[in-house]
Amino acid sequence: MAGPERAAAVRRSAVERRILDAAVRLFAERGFDGTSVQEVVAAAEVTKGALYHYFDSKDDLLYEIYHSLISRQLADLDRALAAGRPPAETVRAIIIELIESTAEHVDEAKVFAREMHRLDHDRMHAVRADRRRYHVRFRELVERAQRDGVFAAGASADTVTIVALGMVNQLPHWYRADGPKSAAELAEEVSAFVLAALRPAGD
Repeated sequence: MAGPERAAAVRRSAVERRILDAAVRLFAERGFDGTSVQEVVAAAEVTKGALYHYFDSKDDLLYEIYHSLISRQLADLDRALAAGRPPAETVRAIIIELIESTAEHVDEAKVFAREMHRLDHDRMHAVRADRRRYHVRFRELVERAQRDGVFAAGASADTVTIVALGMVNQLPHWYRADGPKSAAELAEEVSAFVLAALRPAGD
């Protein structure tokens, strides 16, 4: 996270952070419908008044989880693109950062994957716009490198984007911190796999 997003996170009060952490944990364990406001309040060890001081509703909590996750990922993407590294190094950095970030915040990602459809129309539109922005910027990176002959063009930039980011989107469904491979190992393997597919013949 960088710039305004990092500043926003720092300004978030300890009470607000505690409420969000409790909501993430409970929504991941029990589902959105299976968790009451009172259970979030109890888990966060705050009053209902404190929760409603920061969040208008349980739906508001759900959106804030999504917004936090997507904002963090977009900030990571922007930082990787701004670094000015060669395309292969940039793709590698993006994939590694995305996998490690998703693993570190796997409960948020799990809630995102499972409960996103519960957002109202306006918030769903905002989330989809942010996701689309991420996909477009990644696709443009691949597209430019293919046009310049740096990446193989056997698969379209659209297909590369769907495959590369789709693998990461599935992570919350099966990743476990105590699994046989660490997030760092998975990130290295996935990034190497994607870059091998993009390597021009003869290189």
